[in-house]
Amino acid sequence: MKRHMDREVEKLKKHILILSALAEESVQRAVQAVSARDTALAASVIEHDTDVDQMEVDIEEECLKILALYQPVASDLRFVVAVLKINNDLERVADEAVNIAERADFLARHAPVAIPFDFGIMSEKSQAMLRKSLDSLMTMNAGLAHQVGADDDEVDELNRQMYMHVQHAMREHAGQIECLVHLLSISRHLERIADYATNIAEEVVYMIEGDIIRHQTEVYR
Repeated sequence: MKRHMDREVEKLKKHILILSALAEESVQRAVQAVSARDTALAASVIEHDTDVDQMEVDIEEECLKILALYQPVASDLRFVVAVLKINNDLERVADEAVNIAERADFLARHAPVAIPFDFGIMSEKSQAMLRKSLDSLMTMNAGLAHQVGADDDEVDELNRQMYMHVQHAMREHAGQIECLVHLLSISRHLERIADYATNIAEEVVYMIEGDIIRHQTEVYR
């Protein structure tokens, strides 16, 4: 019985890593669609979201099957419970990528808006947080997972700066309000990706150490 469960857990681990790669790629392509003003790339991100959705459903079913058939305990139980939560967060990350791609498509069809804000910095930091959280999952590295939350405040601050820049630009360029709102939305979606990266890192810590740290922000400080 234990041997069968071990095989199922290993299969589950492979599938959550595949989903991680898909979600991360969606974010990368969506951000690239914004910077390159590439409508075709934006459309491909939106189109392939169904692959992520289907895998999320499949992984959830795998988790429930393991819980029902094998009744895991200790580290195996923590792993399956954590995967259930990470699975959901990864699907949401991919949804945020779709939201960014939709904004990218709109912006590519309108004249560029000039504001003194470097999206590259914010997108790089959000993607770096996601990459670090997924690396901690792949390598089962709790120390790396603990580092992720420390970067979240910086992304939050960048989002606040973006809001102020857009607010100012709306007063100066009333004819570009719709495009500015889409830019602000992209900032919000990047901030949410950083939040999901933090969630994933917290679940990795739970998976490895058995500690629930999501309400213990001082852990990251």
